[in-house]
Amino acid sequence: MTAFVQLAVILAILLFLAKAAGYISTKLGQPSVLGELLIGILIGPSLIDILHLPVFSMHESGEFIKEFAEIGVLLLMFLAGLELHLSELAQNKAASAYGGILGVIVPIGLGFLVGEFYGFDFNHAMFLGLTLGATSVSISAQTLMELKVLRSRVGLGLLGAAVFDDMLVILILSTFLAVQSGGTAIEILFVLVKMIVFLAGSVAFGLWGIPWISKKVSQLPVSQGIITIALVVMFVYGVSAELIGGMAAITGAFIAGLMFSRTNQKAEIDRGLKSIAYGLFVPIFFINIGLSVNIRELNINALWIMLLISFAAIIGKIIGSGLGAKLGKFTWLESLQLGIGMVSRGEVGLIVASVGLQTGLLDAELFSAIIGMVLITTLVTPPLLRASFAQQKDSSNAVETTA
Repeated sequence: MTAFVQLAVILAILLFLAKAAGYISTKLGQPSVLGELLIGILIGPSLIDILHLPVFSMHESGEFIKEFAEIGVLLLMFLAGLELHLSELAQNKAASAYGGILGVIVPIGLGFLVGEFYGFDFNHAMFLGLTLGATSVSISAQTLMELKVLRSRVGLGLLGAAVFDDMLVILILSTFLAVQSGGTAIEILFVLVKMIVFLAGSVAFGLWGIPWISKKVSQLPVSQGIITIALVVMFVYGVSAELIGGMAAITGAFIAGLMFSRTNQKAEIDRGLKSIAYGLFVPIFFINIGLSVNIRELNINALWIMLLISFAAIIGKIIGSGLGAKLGKFTWLESLQLGIGMVSRGEVGLIVASVGLQTGLLDAELFSAIIGMVLITTLVTPPLLRASFAQQKDSSNAVETTA
């Protein structure tokens, strides 16, 4: 088979399996994303290793799938932002800020204590803590959209907290690495300035530039012009977030969606991009998370530390972000839901762990344990979120019955 035919066959198989697994997952009372994650693990290097079967001689397929997945998570976060409004996020700014900040500090502290318990030196223990501080809100955002509660106080607070989380983790990580390499205070300050410049610039352009551009493009005799310009802006915001702000590209994509939510073309963009996203790219993103993990490589010697840091990772986010939400006037149940929503580490956790491996702050055994933690936290988030919102529904029904 030619390279194109092999890629086409792989995409067809992955899309079919992702949707079939998602359907089965919903029939079992779980979010479809859980099925997509699990099927990715089953057909990945952990079991079948579909991308390296003899029939597929083009081993670059994995890289193509990975790039498809990157586009998928950008589209997912763009659509999440498109469903919201700046004023709605502002109403929950206290819970978002406290939840994001404490959701970083508490897991980092717990991770550091785990490192100290195992006799790591300060630098290695601190970096272990940093890997626990990261959050990948894309899994939670998809779950909340399926549950139709993304625009609830918890959903709004969660997405806002994720932005604060991303900023703080990047700032602490950059500061830590700068200190390790003998960096100065000016270099550390430069990291913060870059974030501020990106956020200020992206919001300013979004408030004044995007509505004007959207109006002009929608009047042009160009097929799907508004969909194309939305994609262009999403990619530019994603790239700018990384190159200018030093932040995750998904943060830029989320802000881009938030800016387009103010335009009169919002409904048209939503319809057009949902077809592209959920028909192709988003299923590939979720299934690729499973394809990226090889359970066979998990070191048996690292089993206990993997379980311990997984426990610390889950409890750290629930307590840290949950307490922050409570300080922001959320109810105890809403605080628990927000804390659970911050648990998943997903692709962000993998990126931070890879940095540690490259800089020598994580050895192969500890890296293996962290990969296991990322997998565990990513898999437990969707069912825990669904259960917490089911509890809220049951409580509401009980109140109505009593009344």
